[in-house]
Amino acid sequence: MNRTKIILAASLAAVSLSACGSNNLFSRDRPDEFAVSRQAPLVVPPDYSLTPPAPGSAIPGGESTAEQTLRALFGGPAPRSATESAIIGQADGDRADPGVRSDVGSPQTQVVDKGLVVRDILAAPQGDGRDASAAIPGA
Repeated sequence: MNRTKIILAASLAAVSLSACGSNNLFSRDRPDEFAVSRQAPLVVPPDYSLTPPAPGSAIPGGESTAEQTLRALFGGPAPRSATESAIIGQADGDRADPGVRSDVGSPQTQVVDKGLVVRDILAAPQGDGRDASAAIPGA
């Protein structure tokens, strides 16, 4: 038991002191953290022709930020193929209202009757579903 402790202590001492044997502790091969050079300050050249925009004025680029983002993400408008142009021409695409998507949810919009089930679902009272029941016809 005593001999095991001596061997373990000697091994631990050898491993601990092996790091001290290298000569890298005092060598200056690494960069010197105190030798810091100063960079020249940034200088913006004066441009006296620029004036700040007036509050509430239009954006000088002509595009809003959202339009610039969409153009950057998806590119500009893609040219239509001959087939696509023919289909749009046959469907009177030039006559379509550009704001049709904003009118789809309005009460004046006429839609195709999808059947009794859809009408019942849309006319169902709003609630948390505690009173809901399901019935399977013919069962």
